[in-house]
Amino acid sequence: MPQPPQKPPHPEPPQAVNSKSASTSPPKPPKKIAQSKSLPLADALALLSALEKRCRVGNDTPSLVKVCEASLELCHEANDYEALVTTLKTLSTRRSQKSKAIAALVTKCLPWVVDSEDGFTPLPTAAKDAATNQETLVTELRNITDGKMYLEAERARLTRSLAILKESAGDIATAADVLQDVHVETYGSISKREKIEFILEQMRLTLLKRDYVRAYIVSNKVKRSMLDEEGMSELKIKFYVLLSQYHSHERDALELAKCFHAIYATASASAADGDDTKWKESLTNTVVFLCLSEYSNEVKDMMERINLDPQLEKIVECKETITSFLKNEIIHYPLPHQAMLESIPAFVNGGETEDASLALKGHWHTTFHTRIIQHNLRVASMYYRQIHTSRLATLLSLTTPETEQHLSNMVSSGALYAKIDRPKDVVRFAKKRCEEEVLSDWAADIKELLGLVDETTYLIQKENMVQSH
Repeated sequence: MPQPPQKPPHPEPPQAVNSKSASTSPPKPPKKIAQSKSLPLADALALLSALEKRCRVGNDTPSLVKVCEASLELCHEANDYEALVTTLKTLSTRRSQKSKAIAALVTKCLPWVVDSEDGFTPLPTAAKDAATNQETLVTELRNITDGKMYLEAERARLTRSLAILKESAGDIATAADVLQDVHVETYGSISKREKIEFILEQMRLTLLKRDYVRAYIVSNKVKRSMLDEEGMSELKIKFYVLLSQYHSHERDALELAKCFHAIYATASASAADGDDTKWKESLTNTVVFLCLSEYSNEVKDMMERINLDPQLEKIVECKETITSFLKNEIIHYPLPHQAMLESIPAFVNGGETEDASLALKGHWHTTFHTRIIQHNLRVASMYYRQIHTSRLATLLSLTTPETEQHLSNMVSSGALYAKIDRPKDVVRFAKKRCEEEVLSDWAADIKELLGLVDETTYLIQKENMVQSH
């Protein structure tokens, strides 16, 4: 039987040709970079642009970073800011651009616009065009860093630098708005001290803008416990000085006293060089604004603690004033040191304009007199169950209508109980009690007395039993 014809064997596939050996390898990036330096700027940028694309597509990140930096250096050396900004924008927005390349672009440009020591102070410029170019470059760098977590620290510093440029140009509102765009409290790559400095700058600009509500909101971003840490004394004083400006605008005497007391505690602790000016001024402000505060348990407690401070003995005027407010005695107005207490800078300088400062001074002057009258009325209510209105007005050195007005205000606020009988010209401070209240108090006293009798009887019997054995 004939055999079927055999199929010829399959021919072997041709060997693959090595692409590296078949094609000529491109020149190394350093050679191209060196070659571009001898060309005109436009030709050099075109050459480096093609090389950048080749490195980016080939995932050659180290070479890509070198090419990007070389492109910026050529523009900077040629002093062509327009080409620099254009190249920076083009390279940072390339498709699938590497994050390391973008970071290198920003890092390369920073020393050209800001001081390398702190990272945010703009470099001084003499010409107006140079200042404009500097602001344009800072703005472009901010746009590049927007939304990139690995460049959040650089964005915060560039934002602060832009705010300084706007403020130096006289545009306070824009500087404050620019700084508000950065929520630096959420950044993890910035140190705690730098965060506080940034927030304090936000507070300062919003206060200059007279946006007091925003300034108070920004102040709440600072944790008070962070200010008590070591090395934060300078920032703590600056924070409470700015916060006192807000409370001065709101005319909140108690909060002002707390701010100045915090400054006093910091200044007195750091006054190792023998300079007593800061802590004396802060302690004086604390005492004055405590006296201007509406009476409460918190105010009284703070007065008692400050009265025990040995440093207060060095300021005789404040010591005598706070002692007078703590005693249950009538205070005669004006105080012996009234003129000195009302001449402190915090009392006089608090408004944005001269008219506002005069209005604020008048407000504090009136409030001081009111607080002394309220103190005297509380003292009178402790010693009198009832008193003639004319006699009370004589004690307070007021007219009868003024006395009735201050009494009515204190009764309305709940600070004092009093009833005025005008036909009889009598003020009653003691609250009239009904028969049920008197009987209930009597029953409670009898119950307490019987309890003491039972306890005493038990102790006597116990002692007798011990002695009998």
